[in-house]
Amino acid sequence: MAANPPLYIVDSQPRRAERLAIVLSFINESYQVFNHQELLQQLNATSPAVVLLGALGDAEHAELLLRFPSCAFLLIGEPLTALLQYPNAVGLLTEPFSYNSLTQLLRDCQQYHRLLPGQRQSETTLKFDGMVGQTEPMQKVRFLIQQVAKTDANVLVLGQSGTGKEVVARNIHLLSNRAAGPFVPINCGAIPAELLESELFGHEKGAFTGAISTRKGRFELAQGGTLFLDEIGDMPQPMQVKLLRVLQERIFERVGGSQTIKADVRIIAATHRDLETMIIDGQFREDLFYRLNVFPIETPALRERSDDLPILIQELLNRQAAGHKGRIRFTERALQSLKLHNWPGNVRELANLLERMLIMYPDQVVDIAELPQKYCYLDVDSYQPEYPEALLERDMLNDLFAASADDSDDNSSDNAASTSHSNNSNGGIALSLPQLSDMAADGFDLKEYLAELEVQLISNALQHHDYVVARAAEVLGLRRTTLVEKMRKYNLGRDE
Repeated sequence: MAANPPLYIVDSQPRRAERLAIVLSFINESYQVFNHQELLQQLNATSPAVVLLGALGDAEHAELLLRFPSCAFLLIGEPLTALLQYPNAVGLLTEPFSYNSLTQLLRDCQQYHRLLPGQRQSETTLKFDGMVGQTEPMQKVRFLIQQVAKTDANVLVLGQSGTGKEVVARNIHLLSNRAAGPFVPINCGAIPAELLESELFGHEKGAFTGAISTRKGRFELAQGGTLFLDEIGDMPQPMQVKLLRVLQERIFERVGGSQTIKADVRIIAATHRDLETMIIDGQFREDLFYRLNVFPIETPALRERSDDLPILIQELLNRQAAGHKGRIRFTERALQSLKLHNWPGNVRELANLLERMLIMYPDQVVDIAELPQKYCYLDVDSYQPEYPEALLERDMLNDLFAASADDSDDNSSDNAASTSHSNNSNGGIALSLPQLSDMAADGFDLKEYLAELEVQLISNALQHHDYVVARAAEVLGLRRTTLVEKMRKYNLGRDE
């Protein structure tokens, strides 16, 4: 945590400066008194600071404020009121000096320094593991972590499932004085009630059936480090009483043992439940709640920080890439659609979606059309390719010949030699290709045969559907305009 900036008094009226110093001493604020030249030397060496600025003789006050923009100035006396136009002139002090107004203005000066652009950059040098995002809710969480990490205060992390409560707990540990020690998590709701005491405190050999050896509990394993009690709201009430005793006395015994062990651990608890409602319903102990809730941190839901989605997606994809999986990218339209989703599963739901997209579209660009329907919130026309006619005709003929070959394998040798055609029940055309034995010794003209076949297929389709061009085109797998062109080419209009 950053220390408060130093406090300087500069006033050419010594008696007024003395009265102000008495008030500062009364509220236990340390200060130094300088003349104008001493102040300049001090600010050049130690800026930023809080300067209580009074009369300076012939000196220019405005020049001083402009020269040191990172300093917060409290102006002394109404003659300096005009200087309040400058951003770093935080307020005006007038006699008689009031305890209430002075403390409020000193607080505002602290806020001025805490939010300095240059000061905020120092937060980015801290190594927050897995905590990405620049929205205000995430900045607030990181600030709270930074403030509490260096203390041993108990922390209660609140928030919906999937918002990253364990990530918050790990970052508190990493930035704490216990970072060299172990971080030991335990899910209080995943362990049966009869085994939870042994898991937390350990047991001696023979303490109960199946205890074939002495075993350390999580409190012992976390000595010198941090114990993370996840889903503390699911802890049975008998265990709540025992946990409260450990938090109060900082000692415990293994199950079946009598030796007292000191609990040198930092406690961080987390839950998605409303513990205050559970207290009213008699499901959670109020005294334990206040022991744990010394410093609450609430993790924001993903829908509350949707602007963080692009960098959060990139962070999750980087982790996937570390597992030797493919990479994907999202179009801007896809990202906008994802921002409109409510995300009931929060970051965990987002991670699952990205894994699904990696499986379906590895190393590709994902647009709205590729997203699952529940994530599509924008009504946009997706690109539909149009292929050259030669490719479409070739594809259609390949399908026809493949179907004909299958039919030939199923028919008898007599039917296989027949070149007749018939309409199927769906209006499609079933064909039998000429056999090699039916061809002339010197071969035959494939191009002419295919042209005749195309005319025959189009004629049959038109006749079967009473010359409804749209329906015939659908059966043939052609676009309507393409079929019209072919009818004109082969003069296949209806005979009047």
